[in-house]
Amino acid sequence: MLETGERPWGKYYVLADEPNYKLKRIEVHPGHRLSYQYHQHRQEFWTVVEGEAVITLDGEEIILNYSESISISLGAKHRVENRTESLLVIIEVQTGTYFGEDDIIRLEDDYNRTHTD
Repeated sequence: MLETGERPWGKYYVLADEPNYKLKRIEVHPGHRLSYQYHQHRQEFWTVVEGEAVITLDGEEIILNYSESISISLGAKHRVENRTESLLVIIEVQTGTYFGEDDIIRLEDDYNRTHTD
């Protein structure tokens, strides 16, 4: 792993960090969700590889299961949630001009984090 990040909702693992893309494995614990957020410098593509994901994309809920994918456009408001009792694992491919964690603009967060936390 190039990098591992512990978060209140689970963990992420950076599998590749290249100039034109970043690849992550994201694990979301049962009953948890990421912040409702958007990015100014990257778009994301998510594929579910374990569990069931509830995706909120610009206010609309979409359920994804194993092998299903979704594209998150630059600037789109989004979140992933695990409403099940099993681990949720997604593979995230980021493309754009900048991939730092400080390109997360949080609109809502269950853990009271700001966009700089």
